[in-house]
Amino acid sequence: MSETINSALFGWYPYFCLTIFLLGSLIRFDREQYTWKTGSSQLLRRSQLRWGSNLFHIGILVIFIGHAGGLLTPIAVFDWLGIPHSFKQGLAIVVGGLAGIACFIGISLLAHRRFFDPRIRATSSFGDMAILLILWLQLTLGLSTIFVSLNHMDGHEMVKFMNWAQGILTLQPSAAAYVADAHPIFKMHLVLGMTIFLLFPFTRLVHVWSAPIWYLGRPGYQVVRSRYTREQHPARSYKHPAE
Repeated sequence: MSETINSALFGWYPYFCLTIFLLGSLIRFDREQYTWKTGSSQLLRRSQLRWGSNLFHIGILVIFIGHAGGLLTPIAVFDWLGIPHSFKQGLAIVVGGLAGIACFIGISLLAHRRFFDPRIRATSSFGDMAILLILWLQLTLGLSTIFVSLNHMDGHEMVKFMNWAQGILTLQPSAAAYVADAHPIFKMHLVLGMTIFLLFPFTRLVHVWSAPIWYLGRPGYQVVRSRYTREQHPARSYKHPAE
């Protein structure tokens, strides 16, 4: 890959994708929250939906946390904690591999359900089906990188991607150079991953922003109706007609 193409894909393309991701999500969150759904099909193949959805969401959550923490944590932090690069590489392969397999099985079940059941396919939009295929391909690429990583257990390949990701976030103009000589399968994985961020605001993936995380911190009880006294709220007091 030429230096110009590498610079374009891994130098400016990440900023383009992140800009569309942030602005598009904000605009859609503000104006079109009622479009954050797909055609209802929960009554069809419920067991397959339950297994596929649970495996996919658990796997993707572990993958996201692992990628975010692994790529964005400064290398100096791991060195200070005394964590060797080889150990981090092995941990990423094992945990990421297990989460990736779970996620892959889950999305395969969801894709099979949506593509091969005529009733479900009839209620699916092009975007619903396309994003499933893109995520399936991204997971396939991600799992394929494990076989390449097994040949680099010293962790030096992993360090390249850490430097690249942190270079992008810290606006380093030469960030693309970190991955210039990376294996092609890693580059395809990175480009498709950035493209998913680009497509994010235009698909049902935006329902992530509606995840009811705030329920975790709410009280154990909920006041449904407040009590009012006639003295405090005379206008709200009720007087029987016979009185």
